[in-house]
Amino acid sequence: MTTQRTARAFQLAARPHGFPTADLFTVDETPVPEPEPGTAVVENLYLSVDPYHRELMDEGGWELGTPLEGRAIGRVTASRAPGLTEGDLVFHRAGWRTHAVVTPGQDGVRTVPSYDGVPLAAHLSILGGTGLTAYVALTRTLEFRAGQDLFVSAAAGGVGTAVARIARLLGAGRLIGSAGTPAKVARLTGELGFDAAFDYHDGPVGELLAKAAPDGIDAYVDNVGGDHLEGAISVLRDHGRIAWVGAISQYHSAHEPPAAPRNLFDIVGKSLRLEGVLVRDYGYAQAELEALLVPHLQSGLIAPDVTVVDGFERTVDGFFGMLRGENTGKMLIKIAD
Repeated sequence: MTTQRTARAFQLAARPHGFPTADLFTVDETPVPEPEPGTAVVENLYLSVDPYHRELMDEGGWELGTPLEGRAIGRVTASRAPGLTEGDLVFHRAGWRTHAVVTPGQDGVRTVPSYDGVPLAAHLSILGGTGLTAYVALTRTLEFRAGQDLFVSAAAGGVGTAVARIARLLGAGRLIGSAGTPAKVARLTGELGFDAAFDYHDGPVGELLAKAAPDGIDAYVDNVGGDHLEGAISVLRDHGRIAWVGAISQYHSAHEPPAAPRNLFDIVGKSLRLEGVLVRDYGYAQAELEALLVPHLQSGLIAPDVTVVDGFERTVDGFFGMLRGENTGKMLIKIAD
């Protein structure tokens, strides 16, 4: 069932200094592999490019000269693995390439269920790691309850839009978001159900957030760090909670991270709780996520928020576009049907 004879994979040739450039990547071409006993060959259909990939470009992350890691969905073209047959759709973490060899049960490899009316892209966005991150940030880290007021930074991104969709299903009170352009701010309030939103370029985040939430907030999903974390601490009510998911503000300067929030000790004074979120710790919650969201995806109440770039050769372009904030929702690369 293999449709191509050549497999292509992006590799990292050198480390970046600041914003990455295209010359840091190379493409390695090899024959499409044959499966060994217990494995299957997958032809990738969609690739995910994510903010954490920028961190992996630095020392201690991806190895130079080897295929890169990333979430992907592909179709089995040859199998010697029990439980996987040709034509099965598989989620795995051997992205940034056209073909991968996968082993069931290892590195998150699992078959993708087929739900009527649910597009495949949903499984790499709101039903994938992005949506699971949002779901566990809300239900586990924040212990979010109906009626609570929530602030989300980078609210127009993949995790941010998923947080908004799920928080509304959980009965959120006031929902406030930040974004980086007026167009994204308009979409947050016009299409994504936010009660208020602001462009963080328009002034100090703490002041903008206080204006958007004059009575304070109960919880915060942090995708940015830096001044957004400081602003949220200043507006959180006593006993508020912070789920720290990402730190976009320092991805291009991890060796020189921004100073800690000047009001960090207010975490003590307000009895706040701040906890990091690593989605890999919550694989057991995948079934919960699907049980919550699939009926609403099928009914059309919610839809996957994605920006899709077509073509394997444009993977790096899509990655850079995501880092520049050109996407709304999850950035995906479509490389085959």
